Amino acid sequence: MDRRTFLKAVPAFAVLASVESSFAENAGTTAGTTKDANAVPSPIPLDLKPIVLVKPEKEGGKSVLAALWERKTIRNISDRKLSPQELSNLLWAAFGVNRPNGPFGQGGRTAATASNSQEIDLYVVLPEGIYLYEAAGHRLTPVIAGDYRGTVGRRRGGSMVKAPVILVYVADIAKYSQSRFQEPGLKDAEIQKSYYNIATGLISGNVYLFAASQGLAAWFHNCNKTGLAEALKLRPEQRVLYAQTVGYPA
Repeated sequence: MDRRTFLKAVPAFAVLASVESSFAENAGTTAGTTKDANAVPSPIPLDLKPIVLVKPEKEGGKSVLAALWERKTIRNISDRKLSPQELSNLLWAAFGVNRPNGPFGQGGRTAATASNSQEIDLYVVLPEGIYLYEAAGHRLTPVIAGDYRGTVGRRRGGSMVKAPVILVYVADIAKYSQSRFQEPGLKDAEIQKSYYNIATGLISGNVYLFAASQGLAAWFHNCNKTGLAEALKLRPEQRVLYAQTVGYPA
């Protein structure tokens, strides 16, 4: 039996366990059908449902000062799942809506962005698939079905394979042109780079502080940019930047 025939015969989760680093080699499952192992998974999975997150909490955890004392990178992360409340709180703390009337007539977020352009999209990698975090509705919209945790990183293995949550930061350059306040830097490609990198840093900083306040582990790292962009069917204006793995310490 040749490799292609073998990959077609095994279940999707077995294919995912055998790949190296390219998302193009993953087999996704849509409507119960196993795809060719060399095909990019469909961005419209029929077997994943949107997740309406529970309301984020306003109280709990350690104080900001206490969390700053505890903030650190922890790379060894267990497979213990986050509760629905913990996942909700995490995503809201990262880049949720914290006020309906923010700068320039649109909602404000927990992290600042240039001209309130909100150009960073959070893709959430869970064991069952990859979702897009929709902050306005505080919900997760399905993008791809299947377990992709082992292929987010540039190297196979490690904590990412079993971690309950991985955040993938994607910049959408098109949102700069949609900003209600058009300052000159929004049109400059080099300045745009500084804007979306700083925005990512602010969001990931929120994640670090939230993790420290809740006794969780967080790890900000590089990722398989090319593979992710292909698998997520990103537009040319979108840029995969970094990833951040979150869970309980191992």
